[in-house]
Amino acid sequence: MAKVKWKAGTMIYPLPAVMVSCGDSPENYNIITISWTGTINTDPAMCYISVRPSRYSYHIIKETKAFVINLTTKDLAKQTDWCGVKSGKDFDKFKEMNLTPEKADHVNAPMIAECPISIECEVTEIMPLGSHDMFIAKVIAVHAEERLIDHSTGALDLRQTNPLTYIHGNYYEPGNKIGRFGFSVKKKKKKKT
Repeated sequence: MAKVKWKAGTMIYPLPAVMVSCGDSPENYNIITISWTGTINTDPAMCYISVRPSRYSYHIIKETKAFVINLTTKDLAKQTDWCGVKSGKDFDKFKEMNLTPEKADHVNAPMIAECPISIECEVTEIMPLGSHDMFIAKVIAVHAEERLIDHSTGALDLRQTNPLTYIHGNYYEPGNKIGRFGFSVKKKKKKKT
């Protein structure tokens, strides 16, 4: 099928829609919704978020060098969207959205109790990029709801969370599984005769 040249822009989708919590005391706790986020290294585990310097949370994260990435769900779509549209300068987002700040174990930022996964992050570098600055961070700890862990295998089943994704201005829930990593080259087991 023929392709049409499109203007250069951000076209890598889908992305996770996450709520990033920050602040070192209840007086400045805030939540910012972000989709410019992802994994950048395995060992040590590292991730990033990109934030516009004009955003209220930007200066909190820059000063405290800490944030928590809270994975969101279909059930938290309204709260996720609202926290991305409204400013922490004008609203206490935890209060307005009936979300519960929880003390993190290692970083000086709250987790969101209602989110199934919370990832404690410590900023190691801030990289100015243009419209956004990238906060590169080391993953210090991951907190997961008990129901997501298969204790017989130790595996974490994130699909049970019904994660929220973002595609070019819209929120979606994931579709059907079509394979597992490496399925295209997996050797078939020989049947015993």
